[in-house]
Amino acid sequence: MTQTMTPGEARLQAMAAPEGDIAASTHTLVVGPYLGRVAQRGAGGPNTAESLRSNEARLDEAAGLAAAIELDVIETIFAPVQRIRPSTYLGKGRVEELAGLIKAREIGLVVMDCALSPVQQRNLEKAFGCKVIDRTGLILEIFGRRASTREGTLQVEHAHLAYQRSRLVRSWTHLERQRGGFGFLGGPGETQIEADRRMIQERMTKIERELDGVTRTRGLHRQGRARVPYPIVALVGYTNAGKSTLFNALTKAQVMAQDMLFATLDPTARATKLPHGETVILSDTVGFISELPTSLIAAFRATLEDVIEADILLHVRDVSHGDSEAQAEDVGSVLRELGIETTAARIIEVWNKADLLDEGERTRLLNLSAQGRTDRDSDAPILVSALTGEGLSALTGRIEARIARQRSTFAVVLPPEDGAGLHWLYENGEVLDRREEEGGTMHLAFRIAPEKEPRFLNRFAGARRLNRAG
Repeated sequence: MTQTMTPGEARLQAMAAPEGDIAASTHTLVVGPYLGRVAQRGAGGPNTAESLRSNEARLDEAAGLAAAIELDVIETIFAPVQRIRPSTYLGKGRVEELAGLIKAREIGLVVMDCALSPVQQRNLEKAFGCKVIDRTGLILEIFGRRASTREGTLQVEHAHLAYQRSRLVRSWTHLERQRGGFGFLGGPGETQIEADRRMIQERMTKIERELDGVTRTRGLHRQGRARVPYPIVALVGYTNAGKSTLFNALTKAQVMAQDMLFATLDPTARATKLPHGETVILSDTVGFISELPTSLIAAFRATLEDVIEADILLHVRDVSHGDSEAQAEDVGSVLRELGIETTAARIIEVWNKADLLDEGERTRLLNLSAQGRTDRDSDAPILVSALTGEGLSALTGRIEARIARQRSTFAVVLPPEDGAGLHWLYENGEVLDRREEEGGTMHLAFRIAPEKEPRFLNRFAGARRLNRAG
């Protein structure tokens, strides 16, 4: 029996190979039209992250985003902006200068590392004579390539349609005639250009209904986990901080882990055991990034549910990166938008990529994180290398200590014949200490999650509480 695909799935399948071919043969210019300090103050002042980040680093990141979808970036240009022009974002002289360069270098795509209005985008396309996409469009294109689950592809298409409603007219017609699809590089296709806003809204409404169904399914999965509850440990961090490599090291899984921005989009969860036997669910998540549009945060909120509900957050930072502090601030900003306080006791800061540090910087960071290596319950960062395994034992010890903060400890006395009771304790909590008297009576120190306490106390009424959770 032949299985029919939905139009969206068919477009995704048709898009995969042609998009890569188009991208690889498209000469791309990346432009960094960043506001000067005076202009930033006039606009209300730079935010903390941007004040920490250099323009060179921002431009390098934009080029990295373009490279993540295999675009042929032949040049990057820093184009300082003192005042944003409503018609073209850039000043007239800068537009003419870039137009000359684009013609001379046979540029087919210009990536503007900023948020363009529909009018600005169309005017720049006319002036440059080629395709222009802004930062939001580029990120959406990456998301469209990376999404692999049904939910991910639906979220991408919904976010894309919301973005495209005001951008129905395109100028890169030679690619638009080649095929349909919702990739920006190939254009929206003839049928989509001709479609009006009503048709787009109808499709968005249908996607929203499908997403409601997906959300309900995820809710059932969460309920299933609640019946056999394990602590959730979610990895968060800036894109390319090494979260997937760390996830693989801790779970022995094989999640896509590459030196590439947005290598992971769809959430991945695995059950894994900590050194003392505690089972946790480790969740890898999409990387955060600076200036991520609010609409995209909303669109992918469902993929961050494990972050919102997690018992422990591992904030993974690439400490070898020159803008590590600014990246950490960006992550904190997104977490706050999700209602997660960044000073919460459940956050463990993981300084990753120790193997890339020079000796002096490595020694300095080791001294700063020394408390975290000697005190399992410290709040100091943990310096690790997910690639070499350095520091991972200290990290798993810290995770165990944080879980212990949230649990009560009891003293339990079991008669020698209660093998079933002993089995229950090992299956439902942590046996921290076990001593046997000469006659076989067992004395145990036992730690258990709050949600299991009622069942435990009903089963072992004589248990004595040693300490409370918190």
